[in-house]
Amino acid sequence: MKSTIIEKATKLFLQLGFKSVTMDDLAVSLGISKKTLYIHFENKHQLVKEVASSIFEKVTCDIIKIKEGTSNPIEELHCVKMEAMKYLGSEKTSPNYQLQKYYPKIYEDLKAKEYQYLGKMVKNSLQNGIDSGLFRTEIDVEFVSRLYLNGMRGIRDIEIFPIEQFKIEHLFENYLDYHLRAIVTPKGMKSLNLFKSTT
Repeated sequence: MKSTIIEKATKLFLQLGFKSVTMDDLAVSLGISKKTLYIHFENKHQLVKEVASSIFEKVTCDIIKIKEGTSNPIEELHCVKMEAMKYLGSEKTSPNYQLQKYYPKIYEDLKAKEYQYLGKMVKNSLQNGIDSGLFRTEIDVEFVSRLYLNGMRGIRDIEIFPIEQFKIEHLFENYLDYHLRAIVTPKGMKSLNLFKSTT
């Protein structure tokens, strides 16, 4: 039952936002009593925490699949961006906005997990780019991987980039372009321009 609740709550939270969906709403949508919900989750905060963690794990697994299915690290980064956009958004109902605004501790915990889970993948991607001649050989992989992940956190910060002023899809596109242009070789630039012209 617990997994069913998490699955349904995930759909509702992604559609309407973490704050917007009440425990009553969830109970009605599942056709169960609110008391049953509280058997499995002490409160809504615990439910949000488990759902957010579940979403994070799914995104991480999807990114691994993308990494395995793309032909080069430039395409990989753009595909990862598209995957991330499924879970983010520029509206006040977006999970990204509502976690930061209403569940900051959960959001901070997820941020702390990002480098642990994604750091190695980013470093491998950078090294693949160097080995294939798309990225400059002199870049410091450890430094650039941390800079990249920190930047990805930064563009999702609603205090720095208020959603009323900045759309997340434009922030992602601009940041990715900024990141890649800083590290590509002439060969990499050709690949980047070709990829952008066909998407």
